[in-house]
Amino acid sequence: MSASQDTQARVVEGKARPRGKFPHIKRAGDFLFVSGTSSRRPDNTYAGAQVDALGVTQLDIREQTRAVIENIRDILASEGASLADVVEVGAFLVNMNDFGGYNEVYGEYFDESGPTRTTVAVHQLPHPLLLVEIKCVAYSPRAR
Repeated sequence: MSASQDTQARVVEGKARPRGKFPHIKRAGDFLFVSGTSSRRPDNTYAGAQVDALGVTQLDIREQTRAVIENIRDILASEGASLADVVEVGAFLVNMNDFGGYNEVYGEYFDESGPTRTTVAVHQLPHPLLLVEIKCVAYSPRAR
């Protein structure tokens, strides 16, 4: 099978459209690469982000982390994979003071037998209401 036949990218129906020219997920052989994923919903609102009439924001790292991981779960499912297939995670936090809440929710989905993980602080993410973005790689062999 040639590389082009064994590589496929897709934007997943029912998920927030990417904010650029890139797919949600790309298969390369038996590996799945999931682009950086946030808590953004298809209607462009954000889980874990409330803004009142005066513009005061309340951001919840636990709710955002849960929404991100569940978005990734749905994206992986579009290729017949699951969170159990994830082998590597890269997580980006705007503020390391949110690490505790992020880590707590992460532990609801993964344990020490799960994927390797790197978590770094970044100056900002693509929207000011975002506290966390996660990308990952999964190993999910195609049915032969």
